[in-house]
Amino acid sequence: MDHSHHKGKNYMDNSSSTMPPSHHHPTTSASHSHGGGDGSMTMMPMTFYFGFKDVELLFSGLVINTAGEMAGAFVAVFLLAMFYEGLKIAREGLLRKSQVSIRYNSMPVPGPNGTILMETHKTVGQQMLSFPHLLQTVLHIIQVVISYFLMLIFMTYNGYLCIAVAAGAGTGYFLFSWKKAVVVDITEHCH
Repeated sequence: MDHSHHKGKNYMDNSSSTMPPSHHHPTTSASHSHGGGDGSMTMMPMTFYFGFKDVELLFSGLVINTAGEMAGAFVAVFLLAMFYEGLKIAREGLLRKSQVSIRYNSMPVPGPNGTILMETHKTVGQQMLSFPHLLQTVLHIIQVVISYFLMLIFMTYNGYLCIAVAAGAGTGYFLFSWKKAVVVDITEHCH
């Protein structure tokens, strides 16, 4: 099958890496295209590879072409993944600090030998129209955007960038999650 209509990058010319072979699929049209109308869609690798030539990172103008650029991208992606983990933990801490309304509810529960015990529950919440909730909303939007960026970076299938995402997330979790408070309810009977 003739794929000469695919103009743009040729991933097979990447002499510094092992790239996947180009795809082959049947078609009924001799002039099919993968989008763009003019057939100029860049073929993207769909298997993991280690290379640093013509690696597009999130935006078409952000292209990695040298080992130094890949090292810089690795550090930036690593730090972004670490920041993402730190942001998740920070949001949890801010949420705990911003919970304003505390209500205690007592309810009867069956006790031993047919007795009735009163169990007290603490209910916390926050107000919707408040600065802490607005801050949580903005931080949530930032967290979602970063998570999609990290997913798209991983979907480049570039081994170096995938390692940067995983290593950054793991390092961020290690550095920030130990501060998470673990609450153990001593009245809980199902452990």
